[in-house]
Amino acid sequence: MSVALAGRSPASFEIKSASLSLLALRLKSNDLDLLATELHTHYGDMPEFFSNDLLVIDLATLPAESTATPLDFERLVQLLRAHRLNPVGVRAGSAEHMAAAASAGLPEAPDLRMPQPAPQKPGTAAPVEADLPTPGALVVDKPLRSGQQVYARGRDLVLLAMVNPGAEVIADGHIHVYAPLRGRAIAGARGWPEARIFARAMQPELVSVAGVWRTSEEPLPESVWGRPASVSLSSGEAGDKLIFEPIAD
Repeated sequence: MSVALAGRSPASFEIKSASLSLLALRLKSNDLDLLATELHTHYGDMPEFFSNDLLVIDLATLPAESTATPLDFERLVQLLRAHRLNPVGVRAGSAEHMAAAASAGLPEAPDLRMPQPAPQKPGTAAPVEADLPTPGALVVDKPLRSGQQVYARGRDLVLLAMVNPGAEVIADGHIHVYAPLRGRAIAGARGWPEARIFARAMQPELVSVAGVWRTSEEPLPESVWGRPASVSLSSGEAGDKLIFEPIAD
């Protein structure tokens, strides 16, 4: 027989378990000048891409020869905050790195369940990763002109009119273009490798899935150029590839 007994709790506070959405920055180099340059290259024209997101600095992917070189965490924190990222911890670093991080006010975060590394553009800074996109989509029903940019944060992007050359569409999830795609399309922008790009007429200046990209300087096959097609990412021992597939009319 169960018994219910009255208990007591503090009147001024409660402590509960919480689940936080964290981004992870996997450092592949301790060259902060290079990191600053590449962050600016990738996000300098998208000042609203991050919104004070909580972030863990993951040092597991630093090359072995980098672990003995001091890492200026104070500068690293300033650099990330300049891009509206809020570092809250460090994981998987050497004893020297973790001590330096602690001195900069960054505690160790050893028990995070880290996702698998997302594919990325060779030679660039590690991508920032997030949870899978949430349900729902941002729908745009007007043509995008050159210089215009649309970003679907945490969801898919659906476009019902043309993406003209010089325009840019970005989504953390999939991108669907029910019209000609002639500008730039970036899907899985926060490192989601399952993202896809669909277009009624595939004629892009650039396509990118989870940081792996291809520009119009490399002509697409006739089977997909100007035709209904999709773009997905395939990763294996041979490297990362963008897969272009025709879609039957």
